[in-house]
Amino acid sequence: MSPERVNLSAARVDMGGYTLTEHASLARRNTLRVAARASLLAEIHDAGKLQALLDYPAVRQGKLLVLGEGSNVLFTDDFDGTVLVMATRGVQVESDGDTARIAVAAGERWDDFVRWTLGQGYAGLENLILIPGTVGAAPIQNIGAYGCEVAEFVESVEAWDINEQRVVMLDHGTCAFAYRDSLFKQQPGRYIVTAVRFRLPRSRALRTGYAGIHEQLVRMGVDKPAPFHVAEAVVHLRTRKLPDPAVIGNAGSFFKNPLVNAALADRLTGEYPELTAWPQPDGRCKLSAAWMIERAGFKGMREGDAGISNRHALVLVNHGNATGTELWALAQRVMSAVQGQFGVTLEPEPMVIGTD
Repeated sequence: MSPERVNLSAARVDMGGYTLTEHASLARRNTLRVAARASLLAEIHDAGKLQALLDYPAVRQGKLLVLGEGSNVLFTDDFDGTVLVMATRGVQVESDGDTARIAVAAGERWDDFVRWTLGQGYAGLENLILIPGTVGAAPIQNIGAYGCEVAEFVESVEAWDINEQRVVMLDHGTCAFAYRDSLFKQQPGRYIVTAVRFRLPRSRALRTGYAGIHEQLVRMGVDKPAPFHVAEAVVHLRTRKLPDPAVIGNAGSFFKNPLVNAALADRLTGEYPELTAWPQPDGRCKLSAAWMIERAGFKGMREGDAGISNRHALVLVNHGNATGTELWALAQRVMSAVQGQFGVTLEPEPMVIGTD
């Protein structure tokens, strides 16, 4: 059946390879649990059907937002356009014994994939366990935690190039990875990630010196850790420090750790010796946003149902029925206070949808 002849009077239409839903609720499709709707929701189960979907008039003529598990987005309004969800599945492995090249469909859950790699005896992703989201979203944000970034292990990204109307394979260098950044963020709306190819070793030097991992391994009684031990330690740390989105709405770390010039970092650490600063290869320093937010008095703050977690100051939380506008207003208050007290500009990690 041709897409142009489909009657969308039904709530959900199966097009064979993808489905379309009008006026779809997004409340369960964002981990902040914000009530919002999309004019049209498209779920892709076959990446080969992307062209057909993008040719559909309502999609072609309107705005398009690609959404994973919604763990990196704040809706401050309904989305007047098409929300596209990659629901593709599949993992393909090529191994030479010591190293594996693994192609993963964009719709696979990130945490499931990390646990699969550990079960297969591969190393590298153990520090990135328990991060919500999909595999396709991982390179866009260049997700990172506990001293590791996914970019270290991405060999290439397969994507649909909307400008060129074709599938492209972008190698690691072309992806322009940086701290919580990539080509995909720098050119928003151009690429739809369809698969990610990783290169993972059987063994590598473990990173256990970041944010309490070593101490947790000691508490676990592990003196010769393997990757799965590090993963278990990270799970302990994350569950202790970060609220569970299944229990209370949140998008994980809402604010990036700011990168500042060395002079400002020296001045602030001189005035506040407790402020953590991580020197960067380019001469700048990364500062602890959590410490500054807590010092400014926001940790545990609540305004109606919008709040800052009492477990971690980086986490914006929805205690029940906060609107996206209320959550964004609180986030802006935090950013303004940190700017006023420390002269440091904070940036949100998630995309804020609905603001000008």
